[in-house]
Amino acid sequence: MSDKPAGSTAGRIVLTGAKLIDREGAISGPSTIIIKDGLIAEILPGDGSGEAAPKLESVSRLGWSPGDRVIDCRGHFISPGLVNLHAHSPMNIFKGIAEDVTLEDWFNREIWPFESNMDGDDVEAGARLAVAEMLDYGVTAFADHYFEAGRICDVALETGIRADIAPTLFGMAGDFNDQLAAAEELIRNRNGEQGRLSLRLGPHSPYTCSPDQLAMCAESARSLGVGAHLHVEDDLAQIEASRELYGMTPMEVVSRAGLMDNPLIIGHAYWILPEERVLLKENNWIAVCMMTYMKLGYPPGPILDDPGDLPLCIGTDGAASSNCLNPLEQARLLALAGKSRQGNAEAFSLRTVWRMLMRGHDALPFGTGRLIPGDPADLVVWNLDLPHTAPAYNPLAALIYSGDARNAEHVLIAGDFVKEDGRLKLDTKSIVREAKERAGGILAKGKGSTKLVF
Repeated sequence: MSDKPAGSTAGRIVLTGAKLIDREGAISGPSTIIIKDGLIAEILPGDGSGEAAPKLESVSRLGWSPGDRVIDCRGHFISPGLVNLHAHSPMNIFKGIAEDVTLEDWFNREIWPFESNMDGDDVEAGARLAVAEMLDYGVTAFADHYFEAGRICDVALETGIRADIAPTLFGMAGDFNDQLAAAEELIRNRNGEQGRLSLRLGPHSPYTCSPDQLAMCAESARSLGVGAHLHVEDDLAQIEASRELYGMTPMEVVSRAGLMDNPLIIGHAYWILPEERVLLKENNWIAVCMMTYMKLGYPPGPILDDPGDLPLCIGTDGAASSNCLNPLEQARLLALAGKSRQGNAEAFSLRTVWRMLMRGHDALPFGTGRLIPGDPADLVVWNLDLPHTAPAYNPLAALIYSGDARNAEHVLIAGDFVKEDGRLKLDTKSIVREAKERAGGILAKGKGSTKLVF
């Protein structure tokens, strides 16, 4: 590799002397990453100068210029950004509103009645709060599943995060054809916008949409050249009910509808049965949201007994069920639950769980997730020299078992800082104030009526 960065020097970002954590969890370096035009332009060995902040006389020797932004990252670690592969970002407006209730009451008596009275401003305020939280944790891309999806698109572009957004479609609501037509129009108008947005169809689940409706979504996705995102097999009762109603498991219903032939994000699949694994296609991905299962009292699912070669990724679900949009915490809980369930300390190893965190990049069309020249500079600079993570004998252990937002010192998306020196580049005070005002309005409106039943 050349000892000088190629190309022009204006406006580059130079991250000097950090160790690198790649998508497989391998640690290398120290190295210096040079970012230009939103991409990783070059990766050089060492810190370039041996100085805390290279001076102008050494900058010239190294091929840097006074116009470059040079950041001393020695003692730090750089990885690709985190992905939250299953979220309902507007539900940050409901954080803590439905606690210590059964799964049935959570849906039927709390969340769906409250959601029935939401408006677009509520959705936008909740989504903005969620994105601020995710950026703070080092999330550079997320897959969302909610209604008023156009408002979520606006928030994503405003904040700079990458977002894969699926407008939610409910078969139970009675106007499915209209919902589908509106989602198709949104996809045609906004898919690929500014390189930060990707859209797909979001039928809610096989228990709120009929097999025929799911098949309509599969056909529509094919014609639009997009994928889908839905919930499948959150718990064992759904499998039993589907067998009684259709003579098939929910996963079989989804497969027969043709949705698995398209790129597909499967939220949960916590109870995917061993015999159903053969249904999964190469472009299907499962987003595991461990905190939701634990909090709502789900019994252990088969993935804890044997994850095997399942395409597991990490999601958070919505903040009304998980309370926190930190993928590191979700990965931590999954690893601990799996080890405990199997009685095997070697299960769900650090590198295995790290690969789940990174695999979410593969499910999205942004080309992110690798530390390779030419790829998008969606990166996190981790500071592990903090009381809760030091000493970092094993950086993966520090991140997965102890890490939180404090460790994400810098977060970049397409070479732009969305968090710098530990502070978000957003007006968080106004974001929180708006969310609190909207939450007060939600409580004042109270619960409405809904056609949805869990």
